[in-house]
Amino acid sequence: MNSLEIRNGINHLIDRDPVLKRIISQSPVCSIQGHKHFYPAVVRSIIGQQLSIKAAASIYKKFSTHFGKQIKPEMVAATPVEELQKFGLSNAKARYVKDLSEKILSKELSFKNISRKSNDEIINELTKVKGIGVWTAHMFLIFTLGRLDVLPVGDLGIKNAIKKNYRLKELPNESQIAALCKKKKWKPYQSIASWYLWMSLEL
Repeated sequence: MNSLEIRNGINHLIDRDPVLKRIISQSPVCSIQGHKHFYPAVVRSIIGQQLSIKAAASIYKKFSTHFGKQIKPEMVAATPVEELQKFGLSNAKARYVKDLSEKILSKELSFKNISRKSNDEIINELTKVKGIGVWTAHMFLIFTLGRLDVLPVGDLGIKNAIKKNYRLKELPNESQIAALCKKKKWKPYQSIASWYLWMSLEL
């Protein structure tokens, strides 16, 4: 990702949102960086659903140790659910990673030219897979493709951060988050705003 583009995004947010300006002043520089390891990234996102970062990392380490750094869909598709559960995956998540792998092998889902597709097209593609919802697709857009204008309105961390920093009495719902984004003019750098909101939870 172009560091100049991230710097432009930071300056954009500083100029428009005093709350983010304060958070940015207390945080490291945004480190959103895209990469091309698409399949392992989606596997890791499925494993990490509703788990702490530490627990997800532990399961993924066992998973990747077994399959090797170059995890291939052929290998996962050929592995029984019961075998995948031995790494710490729930029955449901084991079925989800198999469904992902099978859809790639059948070409129902393809990562070819995915970088050229719009956010909405990518969300529609990924959510064909069992167990992949909009949240997982948003994480893929931000942390795998490095897209800078994604607002994960369903993320609990974002909701907690907005409640904390904008001094709300209750957690905001998705429409309230979208309205705040519009009022504070986060576009076209919603991912950077989200990154700093996540960082604010550790301040």
